[in-house]
Amino acid sequence: MKKVIYLIILLFTAAMAQIKDPDIILNNVKKASERVKDYQANVKIKLDIPFIKAPDSDAKIYFKAPDKMHIESKTFALLPKEGMDFSPAALLKGNYTAIYVKEEMIDGIKASVVKVIPNNEKSEVILSTLWIDQKTNTIRKVETTAKVNGTFVIELKYDGNNQYNLPSNLVFTFNADRISLPKAFSDNNTEGAKKKEIKSRQGRVYITYTNYIINKGISDSIFEKKK
Repeated sequence: MKKVIYLIILLFTAAMAQIKDPDIILNNVKKASERVKDYQANVKIKLDIPFIKAPDSDAKIYFKAPDKMHIESKTFALLPKEGMDFSPAALLKGNYTAIYVKEEMIDGIKASVVKVIPNNEKSEVILSTLWIDQKTNTIRKVETTAKVNGTFVIELKYDGNNQYNLPSNLVFTFNADRISLPKAFSDNNTEGAKKKEIKSRQGRVYITYTNYIINKGISDSIFEKKK
């Protein structure tokens, strides 16, 4: 009987260790994301950036695995490149060291917190912290510290309307103190904005995704830069 109990304890401990193994957690996220070969979606973008007044914008986003992305918009949209690409291929590229930190509730969901440190000293990213829902193998939140752009946060929400667990909403929060304003905005805003530098302010971009078309094929020509 003691041997049976001991075996059960060993198996339970092994299972818990596996759940808390950061590499296994991240690999499960990668595998889940690999089901998405490509997608296109309509997006609505709302800006909340100091000294910038802009109407909500409509755009179309195209993605093709592993890391091709293209955005089309008939109206001006200040779209942060770092905030639009939430794919594991973008967040977990190159060699890195992963560390399991803890479990934490986020939007009523128990998430595993994993820190990712790039092993390449030339990497722009210094550290990323990921909040991962292991039940769906989806990323719920990312906080990244970069050498040039400072710290930014991506928060993702899912409504379950697609079987591939692509987000319905995204909030991108960033340090606006390094943002250079387009001339059109600096000419029409405050004297502080005319300096083209926003000092110690936080900016946010809210993105809503609708009308996903997934794994129907997208031509590579969509992603070619137009001359």
